[in-house]
Amino acid sequence: MRSRREFIQLASVSAMLLATKSWNAVAAKQKLKTEDLLDFDAKGQVTLLHLTDMHGQLKPVYFRPPSENFGVGKFEGIPPHLIGEAFLKHFDILPNTPLAYAHTMVDYVPLAMEYGKLGGLDHTTTLIKAIRSERGDDKVLLLDGGDTWQGSYTSLQTQGADMVEVMRALRTEAMVGHWEFTFGQDRLKELIDKLGYPFLGGNVFDTEWDEPVFESTAFFEKGGVSIAVIGQHFPYTPIANPSYMVKGWSFGIRPEVLQKNVNKAKKQGAEIVVLLSHNGFDVDQKLASMIDGIDVILTGHTHDAIPKAIRINETLLLSSGSHGKYLGRIDLKVNNGKVVETSSNLIPIFSDVIPPDKEISNLINKVRLPFEKECNRVIGETETLLYRRGNFNGSWDDVICDAILIERDTEISFSPGFRWGTTLLPGQNITIDDMYSQTSMNYPEVYRMEMSGKVIKDILEDVCDNIFNTDPFFQQGGDMVRVGGLRYTCSPKNKMGNRINDIELLSTGDLLESNKNYIVGGWGSINPNVKGPKIFNLLENYLSKSKLVRPKNKNNIKILGI
Repeated sequence: MRSRREFIQLASVSAMLLATKSWNAVAAKQKLKTEDLLDFDAKGQVTLLHLTDMHGQLKPVYFRPPSENFGVGKFEGIPPHLIGEAFLKHFDILPNTPLAYAHTMVDYVPLAMEYGKLGGLDHTTTLIKAIRSERGDDKVLLLDGGDTWQGSYTSLQTQGADMVEVMRALRTEAMVGHWEFTFGQDRLKELIDKLGYPFLGGNVFDTEWDEPVFESTAFFEKGGVSIAVIGQHFPYTPIANPSYMVKGWSFGIRPEVLQKNVNKAKKQGAEIVVLLSHNGFDVDQKLASMIDGIDVILTGHTHDAIPKAIRINETLLLSSGSHGKYLGRIDLKVNNGKVVETSSNLIPIFSDVIPPDKEISNLINKVRLPFEKECNRVIGETETLLYRRGNFNGSWDDVICDAILIERDTEISFSPGFRWGTTLLPGQNITIDDMYSQTSMNYPEVYRMEMSGKVIKDILEDVCDNIFNTDPFFQQGGDMVRVGGLRYTCSPKNKMGNRINDIELLSTGDLLESNKNYIVGGWGSINPNVKGPKIFNLLENYLSKSKLVRPKNKNNIKILGI
């Protein structure tokens, strides 16, 4: 990959951008060249476009890539488990370039100030329309990898309807899900009925009849080529999220079912088989080594972003990041019913460079209008960079844990290891929209209860095994539970029960005692009937009183052996 392969690969887009009055100034600022915009090796008859893990974000965002993304076992030190300078070196990306900013946390704040926000579905639409125009509308297939309807103030208020309306306007052709299920079965079915395109998932079965709940496969003809898209919903939804929200449905990876669906698609004439997956990157890497006949896996869930697809055996895998930052593209040439040539790219959606599509801008403004005033209401200001993404605490997580400690009067606080949540630069105002991007969910109650030191260690060990199990089929989603009021060491390469040590109460400096009870507060519990204030109400109260926000419990986790 060339170090400046940027953003837009089409002459039609280039012409559109150059026609705007602001283009020359922006190009000078970002040191882009016209030839960079044209740098894509188009192939064959079919273009796959992939969006995933947008988490309710209709507008451009800041989203800092992680400082930790540890792989274990055979996945150690390989994509997507590369960060910072190692990522830049592996993909031959020069520091201090737009791609370096889009993909790593290196010099994140100054580069963010230089290159601006990414994403915004109206900006993405400009690219999609240009690609359809250049390639031919009949050659392009747009797919949604899920975690689309949840993660913002407006998605919570509309229970996902805002995202459904906009994604339908983009002419999306199929999707899968995960957080979509947390709206509950009734609302899920209502929204599926409004989609106008398939909600695919061959790995979810009705527990009473042992039959698939959703269609597994949809067929499309693009460029004269028959394409089968097989869907895979997040296999651990009833474990990572409340099981009562999906009562009577059984989830799983189900590789044997997937193989049968692939074989069936081939028998029905599919020349290209695409797995539209919300399994997570490492799960899909393992599946690619097990399942015969899949040409492309478009993978989601883990929010990984890699500049080009990787190949495992005969299967290409592309992960297209999160929060609308990227548009994934794979071109395929088919000859005699087989894929013979491919080209891929992950396009960062630089909103200062790519003009918004007017039609979709108007639609976004329309769906947000009832909520815009509240979204923009300022409740504080951040002194420092606030971000979430990473295997361990981010600064947004520290603030949330601080808030729980104070507002619920606890010794220890827990916050779920969610990967979703946007970023704020130092000195930015904190709005309602910003706060809900960290907390927008349908089981937000903040509990307060006693836990023994043993239970606390067991929780940390259990979550740690989920993240760092060497078999990705046992990785059940999310990052490490975030903690406040505690300090501990973590050895990811150790075995279950021996990864978490030296747990210390920050308020006293004392080691946690197994038989002693501590007052703990937390949110995002998967248990039913949890009592307590909603996390977004609690956090708003804390931020409003704090005004100038800075995390207090930071740098409290020491990583060993990696």
